[in-house]
Amino acid sequence: MNIYISNSSDKPIYIQLFDQISTKILKGELASGFALPSIRTAAKELRVSVITVKKAWEELERNGFIYTMAGKGCFVAELSEAELLNKKNEIIEKKMAKDIEYYKAIDLELPQVIELLKKLY
Repeated sequence: MNIYISNSSDKPIYIQLFDQISTKILKGELASGFALPSIRTAAKELRVSVITVKKAWEELERNGFIYTMAGKGCFVAELSEAELLNKKNEIIEKKMAKDIEYYKAIDLELPQVIELLKKLY
């Protein structure tokens, strides 16, 4: 499982972990039942604190991407195609809602946003 942490990113490290792992699950790169490394192992390999990894794993579980089996570890949840699509849409909507709030705050009109989106996409 290739995870890259950027210490210069504006995103907190636990969010970077959440984003990368949830993306791998949504893309089918991590299949249901896949065992995530233990919190301590992941923290050591990524050179981050155990608390940071724990927070990321908790966020993944809260969002239904993984589940925990006491004494055995954390595993990728079994999600149907419809559930994966719903999760993907939820994440996109949350991220876009934050961006749209900012665009509105700086008085950017919808046609301008659409034009910029087309340009950047």
